[in-house]
Amino acid sequence: MTMSTNATEFDTRELEYSVFRWRTISNLFLNVAITVITLLALIPLGAVLYMLVVKGGSHLSSASFLELPPTALGKGGGFGNAIVGTLVMVGIASLISVPTGILGAIFLAEIAPASRLARTMRFLVRLMTGFPSVLAGVFAYGAVVMLFGGFSAYAGGVALAILMVPTVMLTAEEAIRMVPARMKDAAMAMGTTQSQMVRSVLFPTAFPSMMTGVMLAVARASGETAPLIFTALFSNYWIVRRSETQLDEPTASLAVLIYNFSASAFENQQNVAWAAALVLVLFVLVFNLLGQSFSAKPVK
Repeated sequence: MTMSTNATEFDTRELEYSVFRWRTISNLFLNVAITVITLLALIPLGAVLYMLVVKGGSHLSSASFLELPPTALGKGGGFGNAIVGTLVMVGIASLISVPTGILGAIFLAEIAPASRLARTMRFLVRLMTGFPSVLAGVFAYGAVVMLFGGFSAYAGGVALAILMVPTVMLTAEEAIRMVPARMKDAAMAMGTTQSQMVRSVLFPTAFPSMMTGVMLAVARASGETAPLIFTALFSNYWIVRRSETQLDEPTASLAVLIYNFSASAFENQQNVAWAAALVLVLFVLVFNLLGQSFSAKPVK
């Protein structure tokens, strides 16, 4: 009877919306403040994008993708070799980091998730997410450049792979943990081994979410400059010459080209740097959008 009386005596006016209530006023104030702060934070980003589109777009042409970088006093020129070099080194890094990251994620999430080795690996990988990119370049310089005696696309790929592995591994581990337990239990109940279950059930189900981490890692690697200065340096030539691929020689990249030409005293090289910066931003944007499209697919 007491509970019934209390329910009857409840004042329904507490549920009515009122503009003059303190909760409503504070909510409105915080919403306006957050909107204003967000818009203020977007102003520098918008200004940079505007400058890239105006200055970079005005010097972007088909020749930019097909020609070599201009000399100091030369006219025209492009950054075709830098685009090819960037794609090649990111491709090498992906060949190293994606299998390593996914296999490590399977171990962390499925094989021995609570073992001491798994806890240590997880801690080190999370620590590497804040790893300064220049240190990855220094490590690759000592491990590859000095060992093999020269700057190369291989060394650049190794440096970028060091930066990609943590993103790929942590994202893949989370994707594997999102796979419903009933799917794994059903596969094991049908007599499959753990390796067969991972190959036939776990990996295909988690694949879309894994690709999100891969695309985000590729987007980050595409814009790195410091590691490539230590490992791939730069080149004014194509990576493919005389029908041969020169992967063991200094290799051009968009990020290093922008770094070199943006501080140049010659206007033609500055123009190429603006156009290359716009292309690099578009590359990163495309990879991020691809990552978001994969993450939008739910795990079934």
